[in-house]
Amino acid sequence: MPAKPISISKLKDSCEDVSALLRALSHPGRLLVLDHLLQGEKTVSELQELCGISQSQLSQFLGRMKLEGLVACEKKGRFCYYRTASPKVSRLITAINSIYCK
Repeated sequence: MPAKPISISKLKDSCEDVSALLRALSHPGRLLVLDHLLQGEKTVSELQELCGISQSQLSQFLGRMKLEGLVACEKKGRFCYYRTASPKVSRLITAINSIYCK
């Protein structure tokens, strides 16, 4: 049985969502942070060491990615642990890795 065609308005909404997500991912530093978060939760210090970027730049990246729904954080004791916020983001980063990072 053929798949039911998607409505134009639903397709347009999906395109808007994907476009916003791709804009949010459009910096190499943010992609690098998300790639490391695929391996599990990380603190700012761990991410800073892994990514080799300044603490101030990393804080800017994490703040923006949190606002855009790419990452979430949970405070445990004195530390905030960051993780990817959505399975869609994780799947997209995994797909990008499989295409470009073989």
